[in-house]
Amino acid sequence: MQFHYNHLRRYPNVFEQLTGLTLAEFEALFDKVEDLYEEFRYERLKRDNRQREFGGGNKPELDPRHQLLVTVIWLRLYLTHSLLGFFFGVSQPTIGRYVRQVLPVLEEHGLDTMRTPIISRKKRPNQLGEVLQIVPELQVVIDSFEQRVQRPKDKKERDGWYSGKKKSHTIKSQVAVDTQTGQILDVPESATGKTADIKLLEESQFLNKVPPETPVGGDLGYKGIEKLHPNAHVPRKKPRNKPRPEEDVEYNRCFSQRRIIVENTINRLRHYQSLDQTDRNHRQCHTMRVRAVSGLVNLQLQMRFGA
Repeated sequence: MQFHYNHLRRYPNVFEQLTGLTLAEFEALFDKVEDLYEEFRYERLKRDNRQREFGGGNKPELDPRHQLLVTVIWLRLYLTHSLLGFFFGVSQPTIGRYVRQVLPVLEEHGLDTMRTPIISRKKRPNQLGEVLQIVPELQVVIDSFEQRVQRPKDKKERDGWYSGKKKSHTIKSQVAVDTQTGQILDVPESATGKTADIKLLEESQFLNKVPPETPVGGDLGYKGIEKLHPNAHVPRKKPRNKPRPEEDVEYNRCFSQRRIIVENTINRLRHYQSLDQTDRNHRQCHTMRVRAVSGLVNLQLQMRFGA
């Protein structure tokens, strides 16, 4: 049986497993991107080098709602185009064309959900013990995750993609998260797996957009972040050849509790298999995929938890 939206909506649990979105969330997504889809389509069809007049040529086999459904299922399950084509009753090249056309729309939607001003909030009452009063009330937390990629054939290029941490060739993505809501605030261009976290943060220039009074934090991969932002913090490192002080243990434990939100958000991103399985797209359009999925995650957080 071919997939059809009117048929799938009769099975809400199956629909959510296929897309990661409830029916209400998918409809809200379609309402948000419908006009944007038409804008992108108009820009694509009005180009000067088209052989046919605007509106000419074959009509799409699937309407915009089904094209969006195809793309979200591809992001969620990372099925091959031939398998998706079988399910939707179209050819493999047709699925590839729809995914290429809808991904930029979802990326733009994702960027729109990130355009939230980062405002320093009033400090909440600190419920910690006296020793931990100096633990910062983080408002923005930054972290990165890596995805395995196909091994490049060229040796010089291959070395740049090798991650010593993961012991494989990877591509790295940086994510900045609001600790109050879990909303993703920024996703810069993806980098090679060899790139250090602090180097990727510096190149992204994200901290230039964060007000100086806003507390920012990261793990020990961001040692030296204080040079990039006046209110940046990382866990305390163990002194060389000395036992770790007890207050540092408590500080780091509390610090981890405050930055765990970014780990939870990254887990939400990686529930979409296009960001978790080995990349089959030869490292192309990776940033677009991360931003597209970030928009879906932000939509989920907003509709489910009022973030």
